[in-house]
Amino acid sequence: MRRNLAARIGVWSAHHRKTAILGWLLFVVLAAGIGGASGLVEMTDSENAAGDSARAEQILDDAGLGQPAGELVMVSTAKAGDWQGAAREVSAAMGKTGEVANLAAPIPSEDGKDALITFDMKGDAATAPDRVQPVLDAVSAVRADHPDVTIHQFGEASAGKWLGDLLSEDFKKAEFTAVPLALGILLVAFGAVVAALLPVGLALTACMAAFGLLSLASHQLHLFQTTYSVMFLMGFAVGVDYCLFYLRRERDERAAGRDAETALRIAAATSGRAVLVSGLTVMVAMAGMFLSGLMLFKGFALATIIVVFIAMLGSVTVLPALLSWLGDRIDAGRVPLLNRRGSRRARTSGGLAGTVLKPVLSRPKIFAVASVVVLLALAAPALGMKTEQLGLEKQFGSDSQLSVAYRQINESFPGGPAPALVVVKADNIEAPALRKAFDGFDKVTVHKAQNVAEIEVPLPDGKAGLSELRKERLPAAFDGTGAQAYVTGEIAGSVDFNDQLERGIVPVFAFITAVTFLLMLFCFRSYVIAVTSILLNLLSVAAAYGVMVAVFQHGWGASLIGSEGVGAIEAWIPLFVLVVLFGLSMDYHVFVVSRIREARDRGLHTRAAIDEGIRRTAGAVTGAAVIMVAVFAVFGTLSMQDMQQMGVGLAVAVLLDATIVRMVLLPSVMALLGERNWRTPRGLTRLPGLEHGERETGRGTGPAEAPVGSGLRG
Repeated sequence: MRRNLAARIGVWSAHHRKTAILGWLLFVVLAAGIGGASGLVEMTDSENAAGDSARAEQILDDAGLGQPAGELVMVSTAKAGDWQGAAREVSAAMGKTGEVANLAAPIPSEDGKDALITFDMKGDAATAPDRVQPVLDAVSAVRADHPDVTIHQFGEASAGKWLGDLLSEDFKKAEFTAVPLALGILLVAFGAVVAALLPVGLALTACMAAFGLLSLASHQLHLFQTTYSVMFLMGFAVGVDYCLFYLRRERDERAAGRDAETALRIAAATSGRAVLVSGLTVMVAMAGMFLSGLMLFKGFALATIIVVFIAMLGSVTVLPALLSWLGDRIDAGRVPLLNRRGSRRARTSGGLAGTVLKPVLSRPKIFAVASVVVLLALAAPALGMKTEQLGLEKQFGSDSQLSVAYRQINESFPGGPAPALVVVKADNIEAPALRKAFDGFDKVTVHKAQNVAEIEVPLPDGKAGLSELRKERLPAAFDGTGAQAYVTGEIAGSVDFNDQLERGIVPVFAFITAVTFLLMLFCFRSYVIAVTSILLNLLSVAAAYGVMVAVFQHGWGASLIGSEGVGAIEAWIPLFVLVVLFGLSMDYHVFVVSRIREARDRGLHTRAAIDEGIRRTAGAVTGAAVIMVAVFAVFGTLSMQDMQQMGVGLAVAVLLDATIVRMVLLPSVMALLGERNWRTPRGLTRLPGLEHGERETGRGTGPAEAPVGSGLRG
């Protein structure tokens, strides 16, 4: 018999289980230990920016003019001028901390009821959030002494500390919620404690090793601060799913009468192969993010590729070794009423899947049209999608202290919290033409030694003001001077980031669709399967986009999940969701279609093969989908708006993909296509075939070829 790669790996691991298990543990310990000692390197502002914003930040970096972390404190009173005493106390208290530089005199608002105090944090802006607490305490002390005065603080350091604390708390919440959730779901699925612990343990160790390797890699490719959260989200969900597919097939074969060795070999040859194909597809899809032109996505791509590769590796190596070692002890810790091993009738009937499939396969055209209509209806809001880099005031919710401070300061001093910064570079920054140009701006800082100037410009009109600054004011001031003038800042950065995304999404989309097509074509040797795979993925992605826009842009039902509409989708979310879902949907697609192809290769006609393949995989797909939805939904409950959008978007997409798409649309479309599903391009007929099943019984107790419908094959 010719065994495929997954089968050969599984058999080797089972026969060398001590080597496989100890090797895995050694790998995890070394990767986590060395990576933890090396530390994570985060990207700089210039690396995270795009367009003119990136050019401006790069000029400052090259000149050694890293911007200090700017802070704003607004003192407000009911009567004009009454703020003076409190403002003096705030300035004095902050000055005593020793952390404040460039402390300016209070600037009154137009109505005289508010005063704005501006200052910078001393030292490196990157470490300012770690040093801002004494300043926050000083402001809080004055606030407590003056209950009749309202004091708000907002800035890079205070917001950075808030964000850092929140990310740490959110990550702990995600970890301590997702793991018990997955464990509970697996306990229900398998009805035994050991069987439930195995996938969770492998997924967690895969994440630990990936964290270490990512920290090492960050010294070459600097990362965004939320990359670890994204890695855990992907790694844990994928790791549990891969183990679930493998373990479920092994238990099915044991329940069908196979001996332990044969059951394990069949699981390796079938589910193990599906895991390899699925993992490869996910990794290649993630690689598409390298074409975005943004370092943020390059970091996401690297993180997800590392964790998916390690999860896939563990599933096909150490898992067979553990299953071989445990044997029947895999069912240790059986839970009464939950353990259904040996319930052959339930497994062969498919339960709910069989009930759903009967009308779907009898009237495939009706169900195909109906499911497409439902998905398109869900996708409709996506036509009005707006994207932007959400500011911190939107990330934390309108009622958070930070958002209230931003809003109040911006109302009294328009453009103050988010000014534009014009960076000017010239051969001679003090040339007469440039001095004349600088006269047209209020706040100019000239760095003579570096031949660089910084100009701070408030943007009360937001994006409209930025457009005017870039297209009118700067050309009028600096054309003909020989100087380079670029605009950066929060609003400029968001606009430039969006523009780069619009340019980058085309090559990314082209890459992942082409690669998905080629992988499916080679795997199933059918261009029809390859095309339908892409179309089904696109429907899932479009529906997920529509739900995200409805909930987070328009606010429809956002309060039900403790969120709110913010008028836009975080700029990086759509591209990330597109790539992730193209990869993750292959988990189910490869697993299900492989089982259908396996049944057809045994001689069943296409409709009967669809029925058997869907029913036999329904339990594993349902369990895997429930775990993924649960893990993603946990991220939907976190504090930051972008994490909520990512979690809800992925949860909805996986839910739709595992129900409407896999249970209704896929079988109905394949039933309509019939034997056309298996059309092989002439050029592929000469390529070696990829086996979709196990054709040798070995020393199993089952017959060489089970009768159709007996449940001994699949």
